[in-house]
Amino acid sequence: MIFPVDTERLRLRAIVTRDWAFIRTLLNSPGWLRFIGDRKVHTKAEAVSYIEKGPMANYRQLGFGTGLVELKATGKPIGMCGLLQRPFLPVPDIGFAYLEEYTGKGYGYEAAHGLLLHLAATKRFQHIMAFCQPDNQPSAALLLKLGFQPEDDLWVDGDPQPKKLFSFFFS
Repeated sequence: MIFPVDTERLRLRAIVTRDWAFIRTLLNSPGWLRFIGDRKVHTKAEAVSYIEKGPMANYRQLGFGTGLVELKATGKPIGMCGLLQRPFLPVPDIGFAYLEEYTGKGYGYEAAHGLLLHLAATKRFQHIMAFCQPDNQPSAALLLKLGFQPEDDLWVDGDPQPKKLFSFFFS
């Protein structure tokens, strides 16, 4: 398991079913809907199912997944950050999303950087990837700041336009 990960201001921890209300809010936030897509999570039951079939299943099957990012001082959840294994990528990719009121404050960088340091220390991965929508400039800029290198565009079946693809190699 890759969690918990602590940084100066944040804690990344495993997502559990009691986080359903926050997950429902995040998955219906404007940024999530625009850049990630509608996951059709509108009720408590749908949020609990999303958590059980997504993050919790990934923890059991892969030993990693997306984690809840919370403020250390208060325990308030502000976003998600972690690793996913997509069928169309050869290695795991890092993913992140935050409620709009917590963007632009350095939390995204702090959480992802803390996760990368933790992954480097475990020596479990030599290479991870990331991708984002072509118009998601904040995510692309964050990935570059973290040290990810741009790759060729990524075409995913069913998508009308390619995604921006990035790679990160642990030394």
